Amino acid sequence: MAQEKEMSFLDHLEELRWHIIRSIVAIFSVAILAFAFIKVIFDEVLLAHLKPDFVTYQFFCKAFTLIGIDSSFCNIEFSKELQVLNPTEELMTAIWSSLILGIIIAFPYVLWEIWRFIAPGLLESERKRSKGFIFSASSLFFSGILFSYYVILPMSVYFFYNFSIGDAIVKSFKLGAYISLITNTLIGVAIFFELPIIIYFLTKIGLVTPEFLRKYRKHALVVVLILSAIITPPDVASQIIVAVPIMFLYQVGIYISKYVIKKQQKNVEKSPRVQ
Repeated sequence: MAQEKEMSFLDHLEELRWHIIRSIVAIFSVAILAFAFIKVIFDEVLLAHLKPDFVTYQFFCKAFTLIGIDSSFCNIEFSKELQVLNPTEELMTAIWSSLILGIIIAFPYVLWEIWRFIAPGLLESERKRSKGFIFSASSLFFSGILFSYYVILPMSVYFFYNFSIGDAIVKSFKLGAYISLITNTLIGVAIFFELPIIIYFLTKIGLVTPEFLRKYRKHALVVVLILSAIITPPDVASQIIVAVPIMFLYQVGIYISKYVIKKQQKNVEKSPRVQ
């Protein structure tokens, strides 16, 4: 191992403080930049699901037409008017949306700061194996963002705008509630997609094993379906669409856990035994 100076507990706290400060500065820097272009971001990104020509609606329209089924995705009409009921709601929604975008875009940098803090305490071999951590975690995170943006959110918006329990009811959604649906779904699904990384670390510290994950796979499916019902429209199709990739990642996590256990066993066998 490379020689590194001993640090006291207070030194570690000071080091951690600066990592946190740099991460917060990165998040707020991106948030400020996003706020400067907030009108474009709202028109082209956050409110894009209210446009009938959104790529997902066009895809479903063409797919159903190709197999000879008339689809309502080909004749979508959304009300683009979102209510603002108090003077500060529009400003606070813009600030909150900018902050969420700051967290999403700065996510790889925050991971890098976390890795920089824990790296000095790792063995040289552990550092080499963990070099792909930032790339893997960021890839999974942004895969979750894209999946929720292009699959889950269009279905959610389509469902809530078309679901009705009576002709006398007129839909007029609040701006804050609509944006909360968008941002909460983006972050929620992205966190779900970090499942293999979570399983990796839980295996490293001995909290889970491949056998444990296999034993409780059915229980995990029930939990995933419940959580899917929370972040998606209350219909079976949406829940399955969310649950399938998450259960796939759960299975990937089992293989990752198995790999970690094998590496740990090999390290124990290679370590010199005390006579």
